[in-house]
Amino acid sequence: MNPTPSPPPDRLPVAPARTVWREVRRSLRGRIPALLLLGLVLLGAAAAGLVSPLALGVVVDAIAAGSRDTGLLWGLGAAMAGAIVAAAALTGLGIVLGSRLFETVLADLRERMVASAFTLPQQRVERAGSGDLVSRAGDDVTAVANAIPEVLPALSVSLFTIALTVAGMAVVDPWFALVLLVVVPVHVLAVRWYLRTAPPVYAAERAAMAARAQQLLDSLHGLDTVRAFRLHRRHVDGISRSSWQVVRWVMRTVAVQNAFFARLNLAEFLGMAGLLVAGFVLVGAGQSTIGATTAAMLLFLRLFAPINSLLFVVDQLQSALASLGRIVGVIAEAGTGTGISTGAATGTATATGTTGTATAGTGTGTTDAAPASAPAALRLRGVHHSYRDGHPVLHDVTLDVEPGETLAVVGATGAGKSTIAGLAAGTHDPTRGEVTRPTAPGQVALVTQEVHVFDGTLRENLTLAAPGASDGELLRALDRVGASALVDALPSGLDTRLGAAATTVSPAQAQQIALARVELAAPALVVLDEATAEAGSLDAHRLDAAAAAVVAGRTALVVAHRLSQAAAADRVAVLRDGRVVELGTHAELVAAGGEYSRLWAAWSAGR
Repeated sequence: MNPTPSPPPDRLPVAPARTVWREVRRSLRGRIPALLLLGLVLLGAAAAGLVSPLALGVVVDAIAAGSRDTGLLWGLGAAMAGAIVAAAALTGLGIVLGSRLFETVLADLRERMVASAFTLPQQRVERAGSGDLVSRAGDDVTAVANAIPEVLPALSVSLFTIALTVAGMAVVDPWFALVLLVVVPVHVLAVRWYLRTAPPVYAAERAAMAARAQQLLDSLHGLDTVRAFRLHRRHVDGISRSSWQVVRWVMRTVAVQNAFFARLNLAEFLGMAGLLVAGFVLVGAGQSTIGATTAAMLLFLRLFAPINSLLFVVDQLQSALASLGRIVGVIAEAGTGTGISTGAATGTATATGTTGTATAGTGTGTTDAAPASAPAALRLRGVHHSYRDGHPVLHDVTLDVEPGETLAVVGATGAGKSTIAGLAAGTHDPTRGEVTRPTAPGQVALVTQEVHVFDGTLRENLTLAAPGASDGELLRALDRVGASALVDALPSGLDTRLGAAATTVSPAQAQQIALARVELAAPALVVLDEATAEAGSLDAHRLDAAAAAVVAGRTALVVAHRLSQAAAADRVAVLRDGRVVELGTHAELVAAGGEYSRLWAAWSAGR
């Protein structure tokens, strides 16, 4: 099995170690006093742990010398008991302080990762696959969170304990400290082998988990399509293959762990043997005492736990660092702007409105409602677009939408309608060609059929688009999209909490709320990508009227789900296989007897 597979080129990046530590240091800003306190507590715990082995060495020498001083024994016993209690208390306090500190750092990184993900261009996230982002926000955050209670205490406590124990050995007899040099190379070689072998294996394991998550999400999100085209077996096989890839990489990590543990056992054997030989020689030569040898052996035995803990958690540490690199990779991607399309588009403006499905927050600002923006032109010139190299979706599309004009786009599924909507709204950039649209923030609004109602009041859901809007402005916007009855039906009007855990609204009402956001945002350009597609037959006319009211007087591109929307538009563009094959008014296209005329005849007959 190749331990270093090449990551898919479209996946979000994994941050290098230097970037990871830079972002961790950034999250530690303002928390340096807590970090220093943690260091002092762990240093005290390690120092208290030295008392018992040294005291037992004194006891052995006292017994060997025939001492009958019971006061010495009681004093040493009390010192050992007090040291054990102090070490336990300080270690426990250190674990609590360390977990609290580093959980806070992880929370900061997680929040910055989510905030960064929202700033990435939609096309960048789509190229990477939502499963990649979901696995970073889920699996990788969980891996780091699970590592904190085990890795950080072991890492911090072990380092302090090892340093002070070696110093204590040198105090007992420098020769005992030198014996440890026999063990150090074995540990160093074991760790170097592990650090060289393990990281790519863990990175591949995480990548396999991301691929499995993507496969599951694709199958679940497209469940209706899978059922309609009877693709069950293909998707089950895909999930099975991706799951077995995860299993293979997990087994590979287990093999690496077992090889690492075998090297650690060899180091323990060499250390014990070396100390026994050194003690035998030194005591035999009269250069040391049995008590000193006993203390040295007890100190070394005491090192087993921290050394093994330290080296054992290297395994978890590598897994956590791999996950941390993926988390920070999202932050770095957004911070450097490398996620922005580098296609050949010229003069392409990127401006998204406040009504899209990615809108977040509750909008509690104090600014006034957005003033109405003057209609602005939308122009696509020789636009080509591909989501993946070698798979073109649009071919040389040229369209003009004049200020205040509504252009409807119709065509079969897969013709490229939603891609044109994404280009118009700025969520995609063309692979080649030019898109001209309004560039000021908030001047372009996109509404898709996947609208969202956030957990919060109706007022908060609306003021996402206009944070300072008055109740009168909110009510007028709802009235314009035909949703006055919704406010009257809610128990607390605008203050009614919506969402899965509160009052739920129907799909048609959710679309009305989204259209009301557009009205409040008052953009210069409105893009509706089948925004009323979820409406049933009873709601279709009402939502079409709401959409017509919102686009009235504004420049609009409407991906029409029903041909009644196209008939009401100023002009209609017909797409087939990513090309504009017809363009004109509804009347002109019906009279031309072409593809649109046939679609209109079939739609009219089915009404």
